[in-house]
Amino acid sequence: MSKAFKIGNIQIGGGQFALIAGPCTVESESQILEVARSVKQSGASLLRGGAFKGRTSPYDFQGLGEEGIKLLLKAKEATGMPVVSEIVSENHLSLFEDIDVIQVGARNMQNFELLKVLGKTDKVILLKRGMTNTLREFLMSAEYIISEGNNNVILCERGIRTFETYTRYTLDLSAVAALKEMTDLPVVVDPSHAAGKASLVPSMALAAAASGADGVMIEVHNDPVNALCDGAQALTPQVFDETAQKIMKIREAIS
Repeated sequence: MSKAFKIGNIQIGGGQFALIAGPCTVESESQILEVARSVKQSGASLLRGGAFKGRTSPYDFQGLGEEGIKLLLKAKEATGMPVVSEIVSENHLSLFEDIDVIQVGARNMQNFELLKVLGKTDKVILLKRGMTNTLREFLMSAEYIISEGNNNVILCERGIRTFETYTRYTLDLSAVAALKEMTDLPVVVDPSHAAGKASLVPSMALAAAASGADGVMIEVHNDPVNALCDGAQALTPQVFDETAQKIMKIREAIS
């Protein structure tokens, strides 16, 4: 069984399953509050939302930055949900003082200087697997954080790059079972970034729950068609609600 981390009133690992949900990026106060309230009602335990976004193109929306952090904290205050948000630079660390879980994105998995800085904090770090990295490399990145004194690391499988082009990435669910043999760190799965298509996310989320993951992280947007980032893979609140109920049934079946 994986080790457990207490985040507010929520536990990840140790046999407890975490449902993390929210938009790829925070776009406005009304958007993040509406999504936060809806996913909480559907059973989500943590709210995800990006304030800083590393994008492939410098011309794509990069997030609201510090204002996005403030809006996330408003949603946290309004709903009581702990929040997860991605850091892209150690220079932003002071802005994350009240963020409950700091996410390190796939592109920064081997940003070793950033990992060492995060290792000197007491924050829970959600570390995403790089799109071309092996499991050993993934665990060595986690060790960069742990070796600096911070043992609060959650691993996140989010798909790897293969020759397949129909999906955005190839979701490696075998990694969940393998990581469970290799480490006692909690393992969560992000089916949204792997699939890249909203129609595929529910089935991949169910498969992740059945594979023994300690949680899933799903993108939810109240208006995916007009989302400023990754709208194609975001579920509507209604579809997320249906998916969340099925996930809980799978968890009951395998527990």
